[in-house]
Amino acid sequence: MDEAARLRFLESSGLLHARPEAVSAPLFASGGFFLAQDKVQVKYEMLRAHTVEGVPAAAAAVGHGYLRSGFYLVSAAFERAGMPGLLDRPPGRRGPLKITEEIVVFVRTAPADVSGAVLAGEVERRFGVSLHRRTVERIRRR
Repeated sequence: MDEAARLRFLESSGLLHARPEAVSAPLFASGGFFLAQDKVQVKYEMLRAHTVEGVPAAAAAVGHGYLRSGFYLVSAAFERAGMPGLLDRPPGRRGPLKITEEIVVFVRTAPADVSGAVLAGEVERRFGVSLHRRTVERIRRR
Protein backbone atom coordinates (compact mmCIF):
# COMPACT_ATOMS: atom_id res chain seq x y z
CA MET A 1 0.00 0.00 0.00
CA ASP A 2 1.51 3.34 -0.96
CA GLU A 3 1.56 6.28 1.43
CA ALA A 4 -1.34 8.12 -0.24
CA ALA A 5 -3.59 5.04 0.03
CA ARG A 6 -2.52 4.54 3.63
CA LEU A 7 -3.36 8.15 4.46
CA ARG A 8 -6.79 7.77 2.83
CA PHE A 9 -7.41 4.62 4.86
CA LEU A 10 -6.31 6.27 8.10
CA GLU A 11 -8.53 9.26 7.44
CA SER A 12 -11.58 7.17 6.56
CA SER A 13 -11.04 5.06 9.69
CA GLY A 14 -10.61 8.03 12.02
CA LEU A 15 -7.02 6.98 12.78
CA LEU A 16 -5.15 10.12 11.76
CA HIS A 17 -2.89 11.62 14.41
CA ALA A 18 -4.24 15.06 15.34
CA ARG A 19 -0.78 16.67 15.34
CA PRO A 20 1.59 14.73 13.08
CA GLU A 21 3.82 17.80 12.74
CA ALA A 22 4.53 17.55 16.49
CA VAL A 23 6.00 14.04 16.14
CA SER A 24 9.76 14.48 16.40
CA ALA A 25 10.81 10.94 17.35
CA PRO A 26 13.72 9.81 15.14
CA LEU A 27 11.85 6.74 13.83
CA PHE A 28 9.32 8.98 12.12
CA ALA A 29 11.86 11.34 10.52
CA SER A 30 12.51 9.18 7.47
CA GLY A 31 8.90 8.30 6.69
CA GLY A 32 8.30 5.01 4.94
CA PHE A 33 6.95 2.41 7.34
CA PHE A 34 6.89 4.85 10.25
CA LEU A 35 4.21 7.40 9.45
CA ALA A 36 3.59 10.30 11.84
CA GLN A 37 -0.01 10.52 10.67
CA ASP A 38 -0.74 6.96 11.90
CA LYS A 39 -2.16 7.60 15.37
CA VAL A 40 -2.08 3.97 16.52
CA GLN A 41 1.50 3.44 15.35
CA VAL A 42 2.62 6.66 17.03
CA LYS A 43 0.96 5.64 20.31
CA TYR A 44 2.56 2.19 20.17
CA GLU A 45 6.00 3.60 19.41
CA MET A 46 5.62 6.12 22.23
CA LEU A 47 4.95 3.30 24.70
CA ARG A 48 7.76 1.20 23.22
CA ALA A 49 10.24 4.06 23.50
CA HIS A 50 9.44 4.38 27.18
CA THR A 51 9.26 0.68 28.03
CA VAL A 52 12.04 -0.74 25.85
CA GLU A 53 14.41 2.17 25.38
CA GLY A 54 13.89 3.72 28.81
CA VAL A 55 12.91 7.15 27.49
CA PRO A 56 11.21 9.09 30.32
CA ALA A 57 7.42 9.28 29.96
CA ALA A 58 7.40 13.07 29.46
CA ALA A 59 10.08 12.91 26.75
CA ALA A 60 8.38 9.99 25.00
CA ALA A 61 5.10 11.89 25.03
CA VAL A 62 6.58 15.11 23.60
CA GLY A 63 8.55 13.21 20.95
CA HIS A 64 5.34 11.61 19.73
CA GLY A 65 3.13 14.70 19.79
CA TYR A 66 1.36 14.06 23.10
CA LEU A 67 1.29 15.66 26.51
CA ARG A 68 2.61 13.71 29.49
CA SER A 69 -0.95 13.23 30.74
CA GLY A 70 -1.85 11.79 27.34
CA PHE A 71 1.01 9.32 27.65
CA TYR A 72 -0.47 7.98 30.88
CA LEU A 73 -3.94 7.68 29.36
CA VAL A 74 -2.55 5.75 26.37
CA SER A 75 -0.46 3.58 28.69
CA ALA A 76 -3.45 2.74 30.89
CA ALA A 77 -5.61 1.91 27.86
CA PHE A 78 -2.88 -0.38 26.52
CA GLU A 79 -2.49 -2.10 29.90
CA ARG A 80 -6.25 -2.60 30.10
CA ALA A 81 -6.96 -3.80 26.56
CA GLY A 82 -3.70 -4.40 24.69
CA MET A 83 -3.50 -3.22 21.08
CA PRO A 84 -7.26 -2.50 20.82
CA GLY A 85 -6.72 -0.05 23.70
CA LEU A 86 -4.69 2.13 21.35
CA LEU A 87 -7.80 2.80 19.28
CA ASP A 88 -9.79 5.82 20.39
CA ARG A 89 -13.04 4.97 22.09
CA PRO A 90 -16.11 6.56 20.57
CA PRO A 91 -17.44 9.49 22.60
CA GLY A 92 -20.53 9.16 24.71
CA ARG A 93 -22.03 6.96 27.35
CA ARG A 94 -20.21 3.67 28.00
CA GLY A 95 -22.98 1.70 29.64
CA PRO A 96 -26.70 1.49 30.18
CA LEU A 97 -28.56 4.22 31.99
CA LYS A 98 -29.35 3.37 35.59
CA ILE A 99 -32.07 5.96 36.00
CA THR A 100 -35.38 4.78 34.61
CA GLU A 101 -38.53 6.86 34.27
CA GLU A 102 -39.96 4.92 37.22
CA ILE A 103 -37.04 6.06 39.42
CA VAL A 104 -37.42 9.67 38.27
CA VAL A 105 -41.13 9.65 39.18
CA PHE A 106 -40.36 8.08 42.56
CA VAL A 107 -37.67 10.67 43.40
CA ARG A 108 -39.73 13.65 42.26
CA THR A 109 -42.83 12.58 44.19
CA ALA A 110 -40.93 11.92 47.42
CA PRO A 111 -41.51 14.38 50.27
CA ALA A 112 -39.24 17.43 50.06
CA ASP A 113 -37.98 16.97 53.62
CA VAL A 114 -36.35 13.59 52.80
CA SER A 115 -32.62 14.04 52.23
CA GLY A 116 -30.87 12.98 49.04
CA ALA A 117 -28.88 10.34 50.93
CA VAL A 118 -31.98 8.80 52.50
CA LEU A 119 -33.78 8.86 49.17
CA ALA A 120 -30.78 7.25 47.42
CA GLY A 121 -30.94 4.43 49.97
CA GLU A 122 -34.65 4.02 49.32
CA VAL A 123 -34.05 3.89 45.54
CA GLU A 124 -31.50 1.13 46.10
CA ARG A 125 -33.89 -0.88 48.30
CA ARG A 126 -36.85 -0.48 45.95
CA PHE A 127 -35.21 -0.64 42.52
CA GLY A 128 -31.86 -2.29 43.17
CA VAL A 129 -30.05 0.71 41.65
CA SER A 130 -27.27 2.45 43.57
CA LEU A 131 -27.29 6.22 43.07
CA HIS A 132 -25.18 8.89 44.70
CA ARG A 133 -27.09 11.38 46.83
CA ARG A 134 -26.04 14.20 44.47
CA THR A 135 -27.57 12.33 41.54
CA VAL A 136 -30.84 12.08 43.45
CA GLU A 137 -30.68 15.79 44.25
CA ARG A 138 -30.11 16.65 40.59
CA ILE A 139 -33.12 14.57 39.57
CA ARG A 140 -35.24 16.51 42.06
CA ARG A 141 -34.15 19.89 40.68
CA ARG A 142 -35.07 19.20 37.07
